[in-house]
Amino acid sequence: MTDLFANPALFLQRLLLQLPALLVAVTVHELAHALVADRLGDPTARRLGRITLNPLPHIDPLGALCLVVAGFGWAKPVPVDARNFRHPVRDMFWVAVAGPIANFLAAFAALVVYLWLRPVVAAPVLVALGAVFLLNLALGIFNLIPLPPLDGGHFLPYLLPAAAAGLLRMLERYGMLILLALVFTGGTRYIVRPVTNWLAQIMIAIARLIV
Repeated sequence: MTDLFANPALFLQRLLLQLPALLVAVTVHELAHALVADRLGDPTARRLGRITLNPLPHIDPLGALCLVVAGFGWAKPVPVDARNFRHPVRDMFWVAVAGPIANFLAAFAALVVYLWLRPVVAAPVLVALGAVFLLNLALGIFNLIPLPPLDGGHFLPYLLPAAAAGLLRMLERYGMLILLALVFTGGTRYIVRPVTNWLAQIMIAIARLIV
């Protein structure tokens, strides 16, 4: 946000280069949720037109603006009706994990393309590819934080024993408040940034073996 007032031209340039990364990250994340839910027996997302590579059905305008400007945002959640699943708890786990996995795959693909094109394309293209890599990586990791309403919060009923039902109810009630507190105090940086750096180094090492 400080760039907006200190250097509007720089802010606009950064915004234009980050926009493709935002569209890719949000689209692959939500599309993955929709595809897996549909595959496991819930047609809700398909009926609502969410199984699409068109980013418009997945983008929440305010959430997208906040993500670009403030580094914290959201997309339109894919509606899922667990009553359509044969194994609701297990299948919700797979629907939830599909989003972060899709982001990690998109990040790796962008990294490979970046390394492949680096000798022959202009700097703005490389900056845009780098943004796709980093934003997908960070979004995938952020969503693995085990707090509702993030994807990591949907893992908990599958991973925790039945005796933890009270903890799950508490997290469902206060998870959003805890998450907002972490975001606005900067606490999420201490979770997302180190893991992003660690995973980025692993991906770069693997990608260099390919390219």
